[in-house]
Amino acid sequence: MNGPEIQLSVAPELHVFVASARREGAVGLVTDGASTLGHVVESLGIPLTEAGPALVDGRPVPFSHIPAEGESVEVRGVARPQRVPGAPLRFLLDVHLGTLARRLRLLGIDAAYESEDIGDPALATRSATERRVMLSRDRGLLRRREIWAGAYIYSDRPDDQLRDVLERFAPTLTPWTRCTACNGVLGPADKDAVREVLERGTERTYDVFAQCASCERVYWRGAHHTRLAAIVEEAVREFGHHAAA
Repeated sequence: MNGPEIQLSVAPELHVFVASARREGAVGLVTDGASTLGHVVESLGIPLTEAGPALVDGRPVPFSHIPAEGESVEVRGVARPQRVPGAPLRFLLDVHLGTLARRLRLLGIDAAYESEDIGDPALATRSATERRVMLSRDRGLLRRREIWAGAYIYSDRPDDQLRDVLERFAPTLTPWTRCTACNGVLGPADKDAVREVLERGTERTYDVFAQCASCERVYWRGAHHTRLAAIVEEAVREFGHHAAA
């Protein structure tokens, strides 16, 4: 490019997206004189979902701003907790985030999940249609203009992924109220009503059950409850004030 040169600096949390030569302090960047600041930021590898306020010579500007010669541009990270206006907080996760989806549901968070790779266009369309925050480690997906809102998942470890989402969005936690299999709402189930789907040992040992209103899956505090309860208790202790049921 042969156009205006600007001085650009990005927040430390955004360094993971940019080349190492551009991570420390302000660096000179030649633009084409026509592209918006948003396009310039994305050309560095930073999804706009991860870019917070932008300042030009110390004053806030929208990402539609077209940089001019000699401007000093600072791109900050997203403020936390991040507020998503205009809709109940709901998420959509791509095919690679199944464990995170189940853990969010365990905490009562509305988390839709695609267990098959339906493609970026379909995911972006669903995000827009259902007004869900798209969670993904795919930077290309998060750059699609049609997504309603999005967030990059920085870690590949489920524990860290969950902590990141809870810290960033501060969702209300209502543990044990959603089906971890389909995201449906759970309600109490009478033992007699679900007896036919229970194994004999389960029928003898347990008396309290819940059932999904959508897929009719039955839940009880079985062998895995202790492990799941530990996840819930840690999340509630660190990010919420709702006691586990």
